[in-house]
Amino acid sequence: MLEADGLRKHWGPVHALNGFSLSIEAGEICGLMGHNGAGKTTFARICAGLERPDAGRVWVDGHAVDAEPERARSRLGLAPQEIALYPTVTLRQNLSFFGGLAGMRGATLRREIDEIVEAVALTEALDRTVDALSGGQQRRAQAATALLARPSVLLLDEPTVGADPVTRQALLDLVLSRARAGATICYTTHYLPELEVLDATLAVAEAGRVIARGGRRELLAGLPSRVVLGFSSPPPPDLAAQAVRTTDDGELQFSTDRPAQLLATLLTGLGPDAALVTAAEIREPNLDDLYQHLTSAGAGPTGGEETGHGV
Repeated sequence: MLEADGLRKHWGPVHALNGFSLSIEAGEICGLMGHNGAGKTTFARICAGLERPDAGRVWVDGHAVDAEPERARSRLGLAPQEIALYPTVTLRQNLSFFGGLAGMRGATLRREIDEIVEAVALTEALDRTVDALSGGQQRRAQAATALLARPSVLLLDEPTVGADPVTRQALLDLVLSRARAGATICYTTHYLPELEVLDATLAVAEAGRVIARGGRRELLAGLPSRVVLGFSSPPPPDLAAQAVRTTDDGELQFSTDRPAQLLATLLTGLGPDAALVTAAEIREPNLDDLYQHLTSAGAGPTGGEETGHGV
């Protein structure tokens, strides 16, 4: 499991972490959401022992990072936001090096390398230098180094950036399989549908702390639905004035806890203008709505951008 309690980190006036606490159980995939500057990368670097917090502690698989750094690091795999591979040597050499650091040797290391590159669709690139790989391939290669030694705790920061749909699904399947095998996974992404595919629990970070934590259904409960009306010509001005949002193509969106009743009321009230309606839809709240709701509601003390130290 992974546990962070009361982490604080600042550089001068910049408070990257401001009481950041998060606990993730074995076998759980936690989707860590947040704007750039919310503290996600600083959290990951502290977990990996790359930064020291000003206050608070982190435990990796039961080992405190400050008191037992080697034990903690040996149980953690990190795929950071920035590419952290040796560019002028081959992917095979990179994987052999990182596998060796994790204590893997001989036939076991070769077998695991073959399996991981197949899983991330990089078998044909195994003997190419990293700087000759595309950006998407480098991102997958980085994920492979984190997954290679089958660590009990995984920190994956935007691992599918630049991946095509087939490769993206292969990576998600691999993450799911590792979670089923008992790994604790913290998965950071701005592509929120991935978290639905992974059936991830959620942690929303803002201003250096976690402002919401739980399952998707739990956190979505109580959020309003949206009623959406499309028109073949500009919508009636009095109706447009009631909408919470009007899109560029004239679509009107209304927020409500009773979407069916509101839709019926709106259509009935249109009278002859109902003939202009080209689309009528009820949209249930999704992760984008949750994220926008939480971050627009304010998160207490303002944090800063993590300039120079990741985002």
